[in-house]
Amino acid sequence: MSAPTDESLMVEVSRGDLAAFEQLVLRHQQAVWQTAYRMVGDSQAAEDLAQEAFLRIFRAAGGYRPTAKFRTYLYRVVSRLCLDYLAKNRPVLEENLSRVAGPDANVEEQAVIEEQSHEVRQAIAGLPAQQRSAIVLRYYEGLSIAEIAEAIETTPKAVERLLARGRAGLEKRLK
Repeated sequence: MSAPTDESLMVEVSRGDLAAFEQLVLRHQQAVWQTAYRMVGDSQAAEDLAQEAFLRIFRAAGGYRPTAKFRTYLYRVVSRLCLDYLAKNRPVLEENLSRVAGPDANVEEQAVIEEQSHEVRQAIAGLPAQQRSAIVLRYYEGLSIAEIAEAIETTPKAVERLLARGRAGLEKRLK
């Protein structure tokens, strides 16, 4: 027997099944936190935003219709929350590594990875919020252009422009 899809679990949640909701949370909580963290740069804010995203999804479960992938719906909620947060607060850069050296890495390799991670986090934090969202959803979360467009409520062409400007901004900052 295969595991239930996210969409079928969400339909069960809409019928009041708390166990189905727990499965969804367990399945996606790490990715949601990572996305929020990459967008806002603050681990406590990311934790709060991830919890708020799941609360909003739970509260709206009664109106859920599986017309799109649940994952796209989830990232739309997370993206909106992060963009709202960024509009109200300046991002705070933390020093947690987004890349970790393997077990065989020596001290020098670890230092290089730490420096690169720091530079990339700073460059991403310096992007405008919409570009940052598009970059994080595309390159860290692996969403397609269409999924990003749906998540941040814009057109695929606008996402392509955001990604192009974001990449250009990153290239400029990382030179």
